[in-house]
Amino acid sequence: MIDPVVRAATVDDVGILEDLSTQARDSIKEARGGTRWLETHPRPQWDDLGRTVLVAELDGLVVGYLVGRMGTGEVMTVDEVFVREECRELGFGDALVEEVRRIAVSSGARRLEAEALPGDRETKNLWERAGITARLITVSVEL
Repeated sequence: MIDPVVRAATVDDVGILEDLSTQARDSIKEARGGTRWLETHPRPQWDDLGRTVLVAELDGLVVGYLVGRMGTGEVMTVDEVFVREECRELGFGDALVEEVRRIAVSSGARRLEAEALPGDRETKNLWERAGITARLITVSVEL
């Protein structure tokens, strides 16, 4: 049984975070809504002190990350969550969400929000396991 380790990211993690972020962004380029999501969500700045950046480790190797931020109205927003494909379904995503939820509560948040692209069943399942359900669906068309 794997016991995921989740911790706050450090400056030593910046290189692997850049690599994982590139993998995450490459993986959604062809997804429905992926191009638009990339346009509206700039690459994280890993030294942004206004964000919560967590990493998930397996035997000391960073295999996933989560980027969150406290917004207005006592809302913690998860901007990005990604786990290497070969490490999915092992509990790393759930552990990252559990930790950001704990941080949100201790920071005074009253709500946790996140996004999933249409058709991204893995991410939707992650949010649903954590009790996070859809409150708004945005539709669009290219003109």
